[in-house]
Amino acid sequence: MTDELCAQLDLGPMDQVGFVFRDIKAAIARYQSVFGPFSYHEYDAYEYDYRGQREPCRLKLAFARSGDIEIEFIEWVSGGSPHKEFLDAGREGMHHLRFKVAQLEPKVAAAEAVGYRAIWHTRFAEGLAVAYMEREGDPLIIELFEDRHNGQVVPDGIS
Repeated sequence: MTDELCAQLDLGPMDQVGFVFRDIKAAIARYQSVFGPFSYHEYDAYEYDYRGQREPCRLKLAFARSGDIEIEFIEWVSGGSPHKEFLDAGREGMHHLRFKVAQLEPKVAAAEAVGYRAIWHTRFAEGLAVAYMEREGDPLIIELFEDRHNGQVVPDGIS
């Protein structure tokens, strides 16, 4: 993600780095000394539009902080998702960068205009939505996150 692209999309500072692991509890044990204590959560499945199909997805999540940056660890449990793709490709580790946005749809359209496509997204409620954006030849996913509730009403499993 270049400074130019951030300027084109008028994104604020990144606020989260997401990592995907096969075993979240082992990852927490390995990295807790780096990031401090994690909060750990297991959630029921939520439905997302995943590559054009509605798909339930169940994840385990853990959160810590490094200064102003939220650190998110994800373990895929079931359903179609970019997290499963990442693991199926034999990868673990850094997966995405998150940027909070005031309104999701205009930012998705702006990202699509510069070569990204939404591959995993949903609207949970008015003012609460998420989209994972990818582009050809770039392994890093950009997460756009609309949270006009300022973290007060985020449903379980949303990051």
